[in-house]
Amino acid sequence: MSLRKKPTITAERIAASQANGRHWRGPSTAKRREAIHTALLRHGFSAPAEEEAMRALGEDPAQFQELLEELWRTYQPGDAAQEGLVIRLARATWLQNRADRMQEGYAVRQARDLNSGRQERLHAQMMRLKMTAESLQRLIQSVAREHYVTTPEDLEKMKNLRQEGVLKDMGDIALALFYQLQAPGTGEDGLDPMEKARRMVEQAKEIFGIGKTAPYPPRSTIASDASRIEQDPQYAEAGEEEDDERYPNISAAEWEARERPRHLLENILRRQVETCEAQRNALLKESVKGPSPYERAAEIAPTQPNATLMRRIQDTHFREVRRVTNLLLKIKRQARK
Repeated sequence: MSLRKKPTITAERIAASQANGRHWRGPSTAKRREAIHTALLRHGFSAPAEEEAMRALGEDPAQFQELLEELWRTYQPGDAAQEGLVIRLARATWLQNRADRMQEGYAVRQARDLNSGRQERLHAQMMRLKMTAESLQRLIQSVAREHYVTTPEDLEKMKNLRQEGVLKDMGDIALALFYQLQAPGTGEDGLDPMEKARRMVEQAKEIFGIGKTAPYPPRSTIASDASRIEQDPQYAEAGEEEDDERYPNISAAEWEARERPRHLLENILRRQVETCEAQRNALLKESVKGPSPYERAAEIAPTQPNATLMRRIQDTHFREVRRVTNLLLKIKRQARK
């Protein structure tokens, strides 16, 4: 059932329709076109430069002429003042439509620019997520070792991941756990005092030209000698005790207390790897499927600096159309009275 009431046909309505029908002068004729042309010349709106400007903007002056004829037939101007208002209304309506085309045209251009670089952006995001997952996997391999102590390389890698912002809040938690698992007495730079002193000696020798110290493997890589394991089978069994010898300041109870944050850090890193993989798969599906209408609407949202100016232009022309229309209707009512 429709909620809209049908209009009741009364004698007054029939009389008004007949009166309006008598005012209608039929389709466009040569006489009417001549009257419009004369009015345009009289009010200074038929300059060839205006038609040239319309063509330069991709507009058809004939369509403006059709719009003017329709408004002329609707309001039937009776004097020069009414003719000028009808012409002004046609121009305001035309400019209002032009403002709409301006905003829509900019949206089309913005959508084309986004389409041209969309695949490259998605590919770059997927590659970044893949590299992040690989870095996290290497950290997991280090953290998964029993009696783990944070190395400067792992700490620097975690700082870089946190700085990139790919891990968000979990990056702060993971970095705090890496600091907690450092060797006793280690500073914020991730270097223990012995390693810091060794680097200072190397820098001093290099500055004064004394020479460099003989390179030797860092402390964290001493236990990775495969040839020594083959020569001495007992060396593999002593791998767990090597950390205790390397860090004599850490007691057995402290090693046990460090296991809980180590497991927590390992679980966080594994979870972040799964998150990166899920995001990469989602981006892959998006690149194949393409953006949805809602995503497209969000992408072409008017964020350009001239968006506010375009909106003001539209509102200005709309208010002009409303003012001229109200003025014409008011003049018509007074003429009928």
